[in-house]
Amino acid sequence: MKKMIAEFIGTFTLVFFGCGAAVLAGAGTVGLDPVGQLGVAFAFGLAIVAMAYAIGPLSGCHVNPAVSLGVFVAGRMSAGEMVQYWVAQFAGALVGAGVLLLIANGHPGYAIGDNGLGANGWGSGYLGEYSMLAAFVFEVVATFLFLIVILGSTHKLAETGFAGLAIGLTLTAIHIVGIQITGVSVNPARSFGPAVLVGGAAIAQLWLFFVAPLLGAAAAGLLFKTKLLEAE
Repeated sequence: MKKMIAEFIGTFTLVFFGCGAAVLAGAGTVGLDPVGQLGVAFAFGLAIVAMAYAIGPLSGCHVNPAVSLGVFVAGRMSAGEMVQYWVAQFAGALVGAGVLLLIANGHPGYAIGDNGLGANGWGSGYLGEYSMLAAFVFEVVATFLFLIVILGSTHKLAETGFAGLAIGLTLTAIHIVGIQITGVSVNPARSFGPAVLVGGAAIAQLWLFFVAPLLGAAAAGLLFKTKLLEAE
């Protein structure tokens, strides 16, 4: 239960700060963009750094179903524990998006249909208007690389104390590259929370932000499971 509470809080924080930067201080802001794409990227990355040191000692700070799957495939957690993490992560993301919507609605010019809620997507009318294939490839590759960093930096032989920083900075780099492509998911829960509240195209496209990150994470986990990237 302690681990589930930690994962709930961690995923809530990621969605609240990351999507919050996009909605309240980024391009989604009514007529404003004070922090820009770089600011949104750092909001996601810094949220992970903060939670890594806050809840990492308790739950490992997965805050991402894809991370939990990669850890499971690598042989570092049981299937039962992974499912418990998933429940907490999806719940935290949904509540985080709900609180963010409550705050955004406090602005007289905000409308969820016009300003969004940081939902992921692709195609015509969405940010850089990249194709579905481009979105899918980016999410698989980005999640794969993200899990390589996570599984490597949290290995028992890795330098202690630096994993949170490495993981957070990697997520920041992923956002700098990918915001225009998909808004960056690499995390089914992060995509789920805003999409449920936004509805429409966000829900219709949600499948990609489940399938692609899980594929990338599983591939990375398999490399560690088969010892191809496992430190001796």
